[in-house]
Amino acid sequence: MTLTNLDLTILVCYVLGLLLIAYAVSREKAGHSKDTNDYFLAGNSLPWWAIGASLIAANISAEQIIGMSGSGYAIGLAIASYEWMGAITLIIVGKYFLPIFLKRKIYTMPQFLQQRFDNRVRTTMALFWLAVYVFVNLTAVLWLGALAINTVTGVSLTNSMLLLAGLSVAYSLYGGLKAVAFTDIIQVVLLVGGGLFLSYMSLQALGDGNGVWSGFSRLMSEAPDKFDMILTPDNPHYISLPGISVLIGGMWVMNLSYWGFNQYIIQRTLAAKDLAEAQKGIAFAAFLKLLMPVIVVLPGIAATLLLPALDKPDQAYPQLMSMMPSGIKGLIFAALVAAILSSLASMTNSIATIFTMDIYSQLKPAKSQKHYVFVGRAVSLLALGVALMTAKPLLGEFDQAYQYIQEFTGFFTPGIVVLFMLGMFWRRTTPLAALLAAIGSAVLSLLFKLFWPELPFMDRVGLVFISCLLLAIVVSLYQNQGEQANAVKLDDIQFSTRSSFNLSAAIVSLILVAFYAAWW
Repeated sequence: MTLTNLDLTILVCYVLGLLLIAYAVSREKAGHSKDTNDYFLAGNSLPWWAIGASLIAANISAEQIIGMSGSGYAIGLAIASYEWMGAITLIIVGKYFLPIFLKRKIYTMPQFLQQRFDNRVRTTMALFWLAVYVFVNLTAVLWLGALAINTVTGVSLTNSMLLLAGLSVAYSLYGGLKAVAFTDIIQVVLLVGGGLFLSYMSLQALGDGNGVWSGFSRLMSEAPDKFDMILTPDNPHYISLPGISVLIGGMWVMNLSYWGFNQYIIQRTLAAKDLAEAQKGIAFAAFLKLLMPVIVVLPGIAATLLLPALDKPDQAYPQLMSMMPSGIKGLIFAALVAAILSSLASMTNSIATIFTMDIYSQLKPAKSQKHYVFVGRAVSLLALGVALMTAKPLLGEFDQAYQYIQEFTGFFTPGIVVLFMLGMFWRRTTPLAALLAAIGSAVLSLLFKLFWPELPFMDRVGLVFISCLLLAIVVSLYQNQGEQANAVKLDDIQFSTRSSFNLSAAIVSLILVAFYAAWW
């Protein structure tokens, strides 16, 4: 089903508005050219509302909207744990991690690892993140975004990916993080508005003209199994979301890694005016995360009754879009494109930041700021080119791409969390211990996968985390080097937060408890 002229007009207006705003916020004053701080950290000028919106826009993209809706279709509301647990994780990051990172005045996560450990740890993790961002995250956004465009418009998958890559480059390549962050305001408004409207229309259709609540009541009565937040071992999807582990197990490790130590997420907070502004942005993002399941999971659940015979779960969201009337479909489609473009721009900018600041500048330390910005732009283009060529071979055969992404990244996240947590909060952690924890995470995860395949991957993440934690502690104690010279001095860090942040944390926590109590 193709878009009407009205739909296309809405889409074109969105794209033109995006480009104009990106250009306006990216222009430099006469005689000033962008340096690395301007390009990669927006000149440390981001206000809280831009930080919060950009965190969500970077996070919610094709692999979230299409993939999580597909998991909602296949599994149900339980998949929303990734979103709701993410909200409380953001609060933890804002209170305990951000003060340390901003005090160190870092550009990248690998840079912190060098400051705390050594260049071996920095380079190893920089190469790892570059590989994951290009071959997992970037390919997923391109492939699932192209799948949505193909379903709605009929444009081929290849041309759809080229279109998305081209639009992303058009508004982000020149302006860098500042262009990305400020245009994310538009992206989030469209994402939330369009997503809520799709959920509204889906429930209206289920209600047969009797309203949204009637549709929701029908959904709960005819598909009650889709509203189980904690899956039991006899559930066919238990291996993906193993019961209570989503509350006290491996999901914490996944979320801490993603929201606390993931460059293309945390980079927005590193670009804040100050710590208080960054924490306000984090709190704003936490509230938006609580809303996300209504936008990305609920439509997938509704599709189980509206579209019961789909070939693949990941077709749920695009097929629902195709059912919408003219104009509304254009709005929702523009929201989806907005989310995809934001994540593409965020990922390519972070890839450029890590490569330029953690790899290239170490090899070529005497180059000008203008040269480093040029390298960053070139790397952004190269990363998109590689992702375009590898997206279909890597993801074309998966029914639920979101679950694939989670399981793959779960091979590495336990070691990442261990080396950062010990690096920040235990002064005796040695560089060798950190390196072995990072490498051991992949090795142990592979061994568990091969020799205990029935173990749910989230439980595997928890077990590998504990194993890597013990490994790092034992190695550090065995080396017996005492307190490390580069250890983080916590007495210099301001962990106390403003009353507004504390109130936000309390409200988020209460809402989270209410959700799980309602759908336990």
